[in-house]
Amino acid sequence: MQRSKIDVWVGLFVLVGAVAILFLALQAANLLNLNFQPVYKIAAEFDNIGGLKPKASVRSGGVIVGRVEDISFNDQNFQARVTLDMQSRYAFPKDSSLKILTSGLLGEQYIGIQAGGDENNLVGGDVIRQTQSAVVLENLIGQFLFSKTADESAGTVPPVPVTGTTDKK
Repeated sequence: MQRSKIDVWVGLFVLVGAVAILFLALQAANLLNLNFQPVYKIAAEFDNIGGLKPKASVRSGGVIVGRVEDISFNDQNFQARVTLDMQSRYAFPKDSSLKILTSGLLGEQYIGIQAGGDENNLVGGDVIRQTQSAVVLENLIGQFLFSKTADESAGTVPPVPVTGTTDKK
């Protein structure tokens, strides 16, 4: 009887530990968001979202004020449509702007919101029109290399000076 009681307690302890490790792993991978605050949904359309993923954070001044709920493609204007869950306790003006940023050089992408100056605030169902797409590192490298080759082929590379010329008469 004593042995089975200890086995039950050990099993329960192992089960609680496994649940705690699973919870921490999901939190660290940003796959679990336990936020019980009320939210309002807004949308925005971007030309290029880069590597933005659902559940990515929406930040203002470094503070998380919302999450990306859904990403879809609008085949009418050929842009990516991003739906955001914004926490109701944060109110932003209607003329706020969004841009896709990267934390660090190769870190995760998130949406930064810059507050505007309008007197009216965003409400559920609004669409933000002022957006800036993600900066794609491969595109920047390609533009840099293309500009270097264009400079060389256009002759903007300075000529090599010739020294030591002699005139024979």
